[in-house]
This record gives sequence, C-alpha cells and structure tokens, in this order.
Amino acid sequence: MHRVTLITVGTLKEPYLREAAEEYRTRLRTFCDLREVNLPEEKIADEDDPRAVAAALSREGEKILAALPQGTPLVALCVEGKQLSSEEFAEAVGRYGDVGGTLAFVIGSSHGLSPAVKEAATLRLSYSKMTFPHQLMRVLFLETLYRAYTIRAGKKYHK
Repeated sequence: MHRVTLITVGTLKEPYLREAAEEYRTRLRTFCDLREVNLPEEKIADEDDPRAVAAALSREGEKILAALPQGTPLVALCVEGKQLSSEEFAEAVGRYGDVGGTLAFVIGSSHGLSPAVKEAATLRLSYSKMTFPHQLMRVLFLETLYRAYTIRAGKKYHK
C-alpha cells in the first residue's frame, strides 16, 4: 500500500467541499495511506505587486519542500504541467509510487506554486489550460487519485 502525502496551501472553507473531500479520503483508505499536510496561505499586502506575490510564493515553497518526506517523488499540480488521461495518471501513480512505496502531491495557493517547488517535482501535472479554484482542485484531485487506484485495482468505478 502506497504512503501518499498530499500537501496543500489554503483551507477548504465551504462545507460542501469539505464533505466531498472527506468522501474521497474515506474511499482512498482502501488503496493508500493518505497523509495530508495543509499549510496556511501567505498573506500578500498588495496582490497587484508581482514582487510581493513572488515573495509569498517563495515562502510557501520553502514550507512545501520542508513538508515533503525525504526521497519521495513529488507531483506538482500546475498549469505548465503535462496533461494525462486517467489511465496515464494511474500508470504514473504506480510507476512513481511503487519505487519506494511513497508518493507526494502538491496543490499550491490561489497564486500557484513557487519555481523551486516546480523544479523539485518529478512530474508536473496539469488538468487543463483553464484555471480552477485551488479549493475545488483539492476535491477534484482526490477524486482523480481515487480513480487512479481503482484503475490499478481493476475496479468498475472507472468507466
């Protein structure tokens, strides 16, 4: 069973998002040992100032990398990443997770991820060229991870 670390920045504020995330966490227990690390989003005094945003992302990046278990392959969700089908993602989960039994994923804040985190990633993953709210992305990712494990297990959930 893989040990999966999901590192996220920011909180799930809406009850319906928290409930959906909990549903997929429960389902995932069959397939992996999921550990979540939720980091606070850095405050930015002037969100129109690119230097202030870059500094906040840098601080978040340091915390993300510090939370990453040593030697664990990291998959960073970012718009510049590679788009994969569900089957390709399931194969990647197996390929990276089977090596040492551990795998980590990171979902950044509303401003994204620092360059340092993207550079540290074994795989950069993109859902779409479109932008999604990071809170919604957490639920979507948990469903995607659950789907990947059901594909790997030959279960009927994936259609």
